[in-house]
Amino acid sequence: MAGRILDSSIQEVREKAKIEDIVSQYVTLRNGGGGSLKGLCPFHDEKSPSFHVTPSRGYFHCFGCGEGGDVIAFVMKIDALNFGETVERLADKVGVQLKREEGGEPQGPRGPGRGKLVEANKLAWEFYAEQLNSADASVARKFLSDRDFDRTVAEQFGLGFAPTDGKSLHKHLRARGFSDEELVVAGLCRQNGWDVFQSRLLWPIREAGGDVLGFGARKLFDDDRMAGKYVNTAETPIYKKSHVLYGIDMARKPMRETGQAVIVEGYTDVMACHLSGVTTAVASCGTSFTSDHGQIVRRFIADFKGSHGEVIFTFDGDKAGQAAAMKVFNEDQSFSSQTYVVVAPDGMDPCDLRLREGETAVRDLIAARKPLYEFVLRNLVGAYDLNRADSRVDALREGARLVASVRDASKVGAFTRELASLVGVDIDEARRAVGAAARRAKPGETPAAAQGTGRESPSLRDPRYAYERETLKVLLQHPLVVGRTTHDLSGVDFTHPGYRAVWERVEELGGLSAGSADASWVPRLSDVPNPALRSLIGELAVDPMPVVGTPDEAYVLNWTARLQELTIQRQIEDVRSRLQRAEGDAVEGLFEELNQLERRRRSMRDRLVGD
Repeated sequence: MAGRILDSSIQEVREKAKIEDIVSQYVTLRNGGGGSLKGLCPFHDEKSPSFHVTPSRGYFHCFGCGEGGDVIAFVMKIDALNFGETVERLADKVGVQLKREEGGEPQGPRGPGRGKLVEANKLAWEFYAEQLNSADASVARKFLSDRDFDRTVAEQFGLGFAPTDGKSLHKHLRARGFSDEELVVAGLCRQNGWDVFQSRLLWPIREAGGDVLGFGARKLFDDDRMAGKYVNTAETPIYKKSHVLYGIDMARKPMRETGQAVIVEGYTDVMACHLSGVTTAVASCGTSFTSDHGQIVRRFIADFKGSHGEVIFTFDGDKAGQAAAMKVFNEDQSFSSQTYVVVAPDGMDPCDLRLREGETAVRDLIAARKPLYEFVLRNLVGAYDLNRADSRVDALREGARLVASVRDASKVGAFTRELASLVGVDIDEARRAVGAAARRAKPGETPAAAQGTGRESPSLRDPRYAYERETLKVLLQHPLVVGRTTHDLSGVDFTHPGYRAVWERVEELGGLSAGSADASWVPRLSDVPNPALRSLIGELAVDPMPVVGTPDEAYVLNWTARLQELTIQRQIEDVRSRLQRAEGDAVEGLFEELNQLERRRRSMRDRLVGD
């Protein structure tokens, strides 16, 4: 057995493996000042970057979750490797020849290291690529040419062909010094010596850094006995289907530059998009897109010019496509990015669209993206006959249930407005329906409109929600003062899911006019089945305020007016966003709406200054 790696070799790896280069393969790093770089932590979900890398010290630290260490610690953590495997991997990357102690302590049974598995897959890819030019691969070349992919394109994407005899790869790699065990563990050959892939067109699946981890294979011949038109490498120590995306090695740089990721369904769709200029396209490999895939994408597009980037999914317009959209909608709530969807005409995928209508059509398809929630809501509401009153009620109830299931409070307001518009009801009616749906949520569910605390929602002490918190504190502790000072507070003013739930409880009991100075006010509010909401109401009712005795109206106005000013600002930003996409007569109406909002904001500001 090989001995322990010498400390001198480990130190050489640390020195040559620049931490900023390694980390940037997983995290988008930007200048953080003071000689440090910063980005979103890959070890926990966050929207504001707290992950710092200090190249001069070769060290990283996250102020959010506390993870930290050198380049070896980073790779161990992010790729779930042990110390030895990590050193070997980094040594392979930076060209360090590891030296070991002679006569080291015997080691327990252990499979091939990552370096060997990556090398085997690399050589297999080179072998397959050569075979694409063989006589046996004529069917594979025809498959590509029928889709307008010529030899140059095949080389660009590294395509290959698995020979028909079934043992060529095994023979080739055995001659290069690999053992049967290494080839089996790498997912390239079977125990009996036969190649895993035979008579198939192959795509190399790489990690972001460029290492080949496995292959995707397409059926070409009718007598192919392997099940499935498309199959992928079975899971190995280096290939995990939920942790890989086809095309990520090509797309990662454009993703960082544009803050955009396009998710397509197949390998040829990725090719078609890249050839059409949509170089941010990737695809999952043999599985649906999951939150794990979302984390991979997020590392490259997040924190783009102060935003969290955008993820665009392509779907068919049929029932299967709608079901896929619904699944992504549920997963989408774990993303920080804005999520969009495109549906190609006549059920065409990007590959078909490029073939029929050209590369411009592919670019136009992606540019015509629509918000995912709009697509999902439209399909849901579209199943009802909105010309009938009873169907409108059913559509509103079903749509409200969907909106109430959203965990991200910042999205609920937009979803509710869209629902009201689609069904054709007043916005307040839609808000009431969403609130009612939230209160009917099953035990254990945490819809944004009902939840009060927990890991799914932002901290109740987050400074962003200070005006919401202080307004509710006054409302619960001194409702009569609030009632005299303002009468136009509404649910739209509360963006934290917990605080919105408190306000909706107030509305449920009659609104501001229902509050009284007697001792029954808070107990009545607290009489709810949701324990988190009950606890939050109690907390707000006893949390001290920075005034002694009953607050005056100026104090109340300071919180309520500023809270409403924030609401107006969000509405202004929404109108400005719609203006960017508007055309024709709609532009004039939006400009008028924007002017009205600006006048309201100035009036609110004047009122604050006057008081």
